[in-house]
Amino acid sequence: MPDDASFDSSPDVLTSAAQGRLRTIIERIERLEEDKAAVMADMKEVFLEAKGEGYDVKILRKVIRIRKQDKAKRQEEDAILDLYLSALGEI
Repeated sequence: MPDDASFDSSPDVLTSAAQGRLRTIIERIERLEEDKAAVMADMKEVFLEAKGEGYDVKILRKVIRIRKQDKAKRQEEDAILDLYLSALGEI
């Protein structure tokens, strides 16, 4: 063990300031998890609505994923995919 003056001989105990900060962090994360759950529930409703109107939810998710990608990166991946499929005689 270091014989440092700054070494806390009782690492199991947090200062009251550290306890307060820890509590704040935990509570923020819990609120964000609640917000995330609410957003996920809202998204589920929208996907169910889309499905009810005849849209393919799997394809909608794929479109959303594609729209998040950088256009140049997506085009490069599409070109490589086409090359591979062509080499296999699939297209």
